[in-house]
Amino acid sequence: MARWKKGAQDRLEQAALALFLEQGFAETTVPQIAVRAGLTTRTFFRHFADKREVLFAGDEAVPALVQSLIAQAPPDTRPVPLILSHLGPFAETVFGHRRDVLLLRSRIISLDQGLEERKLQKMAMLRAAIVDGFLHRQVDELTATLAADLAMMVLGTALTRWLTAGESRPLSSVLAEVLIAFRQLTSEFELGPAP
Repeated sequence: MARWKKGAQDRLEQAALALFLEQGFAETTVPQIAVRAGLTTRTFFRHFADKREVLFAGDEAVPALVQSLIAQAPPDTRPVPLILSHLGPFAETVFGHRRDVLLLRSRIISLDQGLEERKLQKMAMLRAAIVDGFLHRQVDELTATLAADLAMMVLGTALTRWLTAGESRPLSSVLAEVLIAFRQLTSEFELGPAP
């Protein structure tokens, strides 16, 4: 057997993604993934709790990272400026280097209702972490909630655009474009009449 250049977790991830695309998520078994990767089932379970976690591995660390970024911002930084200044570096750190995997993951998730629900749960956990991060900064609940919704909307829009076929720009460029559009949109609120 040829020597693999990547580590076991990478090999398992690549094998699983290939099998999910070839035969579907539900039809793919852990032993099949292990065989395709040239590893044992036992090795699979050292790296992943189940086959769904191949698609969502690493996501559990994202809420803590968000809360840490929010906590480290200067105390007088308001929520929207904090989001505008930190969202780009955060997105690039978490997603920027994984475009190929995220494209495959997105295709696989879109074909399975259970995976779509898991993705929504992960997004809800991220949103809750953002709200909690702002509450710990003594931001009122309404503002914290709106700020979290704003961050999720901007991030989601940027990721969707970035993962569109034919897009070749880095995530940071796409996110910057979305933030410019957001700023233009919010300036219309400032110009309009008060409700």
